[in-house]
Amino acid sequence: MANGNESYGASVKDLKLHRRRQRIWLYMTAGVLLFVVLFPFLWMFQMSFRPMEDIFGFSFNFKPTLENYRALRTGNFPRSFWNSVAASISSTLLSLIIGVPAAYSLSRARFQMQNKIALWILSTRMAPPIAFTIPFFLAYRHLHLQDTILGLVLIYLTFNLALVIWMMQTYFDAIPQTLEEAAWVDGCSVWGTFLRITLPLTAPGLAATAVLCFIYSWNDFFFALILTRTKAMTAPVAIVNFMQYEGWEWGKIAAGGTLVMLPVVIFSFLVRHYLIRGLIAGSVKE
Repeated sequence: MANGNESYGASVKDLKLHRRRQRIWLYMTAGVLLFVVLFPFLWMFQMSFRPMEDIFGFSFNFKPTLENYRALRTGNFPRSFWNSVAASISSTLLSLIIGVPAAYSLSRARFQMQNKIALWILSTRMAPPIAFTIPFFLAYRHLHLQDTILGLVLIYLTFNLALVIWMMQTYFDAIPQTLEEAAWVDGCSVWGTFLRITLPLTAPGLAATAVLCFIYSWNDFFFALILTRTKAMTAPVAIVNFMQYEGWEWGKIAAGGTLVMLPVVIFSFLVRHYLIRGLIAGSVKE
């Protein structure tokens, strides 16, 4: 009997030791992957505080300076930064205001062309952006929308709408329609049911969709380069101007890249709980 208890205790200890080793390897692997992913951003961040004479130094024993950030206060970068903020926030809000009701309509309405309309909406994301360059350029020149914030908002809206509609439609499909029918029986209108019942239940999907729309608009470089000059220049285009024939201003590039990265990080951090729930929704089958 004693031998049986001893063997049982030994097997339990071996199992705990095995699980502890697995946990250690899991943490080590996650740490290595996290370091690999974050290394370029961390290197750019520390580079933004280095003096110009030691901008490519490998030693971390240096005196941090804010000179690279102070240098950004002159020139077009401050205005370009706020142009990016205005264009990204406006296009994201407009995409949600227009796309969410459209997604709800496609989810709840039943008509013959429903699937074809959804496919047509998705087709706007199938072609590469360069395929739309000449049509947009000619149309914007005719409508006098070149080098304007409104022009950027409209072009971001055309591409973000497909993302909003397709993502939000899946969340609306997952909500039982019986909840809405119960609200209708209690006297709630269709619009009131949508705002009070359905939309709050899709908050995780709404947050994930908003973050993706904001990132796509904020990081856009191609259309901002083609359709803007000076007045509506965005931050990614302004950073490229630091790359000149006389030499690349690496300190300004690193400082500008750090500042451009901050709004997305802050926005994602504020809605992180909804974002995680929204991105993994539907991955676990109850």
